[in-house]
Amino acid sequence: MEIESSIIMEMDKKALYAAFRAHDTRFDGRFFVGISSTGIYCRPVCRAKTPLEKNCTFYSSAAAAELAGYRPCMTCRPELAPGHSGIVARVDAASRLAVRAASLIEENRLVESSLSELAERLGITDRHLRRIFAAEFGVSPVQYLQTSRLLLAKNLLTDTPLSATQVAMSSGFGSVRRFNFLFKKHYRLTPTELRKRKSLFRESTNDGVMVCLGYRPPYQWDTLLEFLAERAIPGVESVRDNSYRRTVAIDQGKEIVFGWISVKNLPDRNSLAVTLSESLLRVLPRALSKVRHLFDLNCDPSEIAKVLEEMNRFKPGLYTPGTRLPGCFDSLEMSVRAILGQQITVRAARTLTMRFADSFGEKIETPFEELTTIFPTARQIVALQKPVENRLGPIGITGARARSIGALASALESGAIDLSPQTNPETEILKLLEMPGIGFWTAQYIAMRVFGWPDAFPHTDYGVKKALKKALGDLSEREILERSGAWKPWRAYATISLWNSLQDGEKPELKARATQ
Repeated sequence: MEIESSIIMEMDKKALYAAFRAHDTRFDGRFFVGISSTGIYCRPVCRAKTPLEKNCTFYSSAAAAELAGYRPCMTCRPELAPGHSGIVARVDAASRLAVRAASLIEENRLVESSLSELAERLGITDRHLRRIFAAEFGVSPVQYLQTSRLLLAKNLLTDTPLSATQVAMSSGFGSVRRFNFLFKKHYRLTPTELRKRKSLFRESTNDGVMVCLGYRPPYQWDTLLEFLAERAIPGVESVRDNSYRRTVAIDQGKEIVFGWISVKNLPDRNSLAVTLSESLLRVLPRALSKVRHLFDLNCDPSEIAKVLEEMNRFKPGLYTPGTRLPGCFDSLEMSVRAILGQQITVRAARTLTMRFADSFGEKIETPFEELTTIFPTARQIVALQKPVENRLGPIGITGARARSIGALASALESGAIDLSPQTNPETEILKLLEMPGIGFWTAQYIAMRVFGWPDAFPHTDYGVKKALKKALGDLSEREILERSGAWKPWRAYATISLWNSLQDGEKPELKARATQ
């Protein structure tokens, strides 16, 4: 059931009400319910008393519900709803563009750029952007931004000990007066009154602030964490105590903001608890967006399962519902990791990446003894003494890979390539393939982890071949491609499932045929 307008069409109302009554987690974040008898709007999973169907109106976004005059429910907390699913898996091009634009807006990008500049980044006019945005979300981009800020502020007021001033600034409001005015206008409470009425768990540990981000269950947290642990860069990342931790650097244009994050799962709440250093409050929307991408929080597992459960017909258990596509926090870091991982083991690639980070990254103090290093930025790599292979050779990086890393950093710094998750992956893949030392496998791996492209498929990968051989016998690369047609548009999730199916003793010695 595709939601195409701000108010859901009458023909869909009974089905949506049935999902609301059933607290169906598959629809969490896909629509919101305005309740005329109370003046509030809810998520489909709300556990409060279900209102009569005649009192319900259905909206495709929280912003549309707020534009209609509804206030967010204090029980189900719409600010914790998962985000938009299937950014590039959608068939409709306008829908894909609108969701990409929403993702940029949630990062507070409209503060840095005008609407016309945002539209230009997407390759469309600002008029077309407003049109497709209204069709998808029922509001204008500016109205969507305002709701995103208010909901983030509500999240912070409920779950953190931050002052109202800190909440206003962290949510993207440039003025405390403006924040207080809009908060009271939309929610009919002052920030202080909300904090008194609702207090769940205002935690502050290790000098950090904790924020919750929701997901749609099932969520294979242990499998995802194991994947990240095997590839964690010592000094930059770690997986300990069932938590993922890492150092953070977020470029603000004129400055780079340093800090750290720690992420753990709250399965009883279908949420991840994200603890961030207070230094990151200045860039909080962007930091949270990166966490969502890294942990694939916008995924809709029910949609993927409809397609990939077909994999279990030739080997039971090959696909597990709730399997996530591991993203990344730092696009350049992951791309360098992909280049260094060409035709060597995962462990060897991790060692090389650790040496690279330790040699050229900045040192940082964190509450965690194992986190000491910020991965180098594109600017720092470009500034290395030329030729770049002379600097990278002593730490074991071959000349070809050094030149590839240097070329990628230069392209990123100049703006010739866009490594953000909001980009058009098919366009950027073509650019990657033109760069020295980047072949099909590397480009597809970057598409999976950096762009979060759900249909990326490195069919030349040794692990993919090994897993399919166990299930189906020897297949040529052409046969693998033909077989993968049944998994579109979720072939990246199929790839992760194939890799996960290999036991420790079966994992391939060579990671990929990377540049062929």
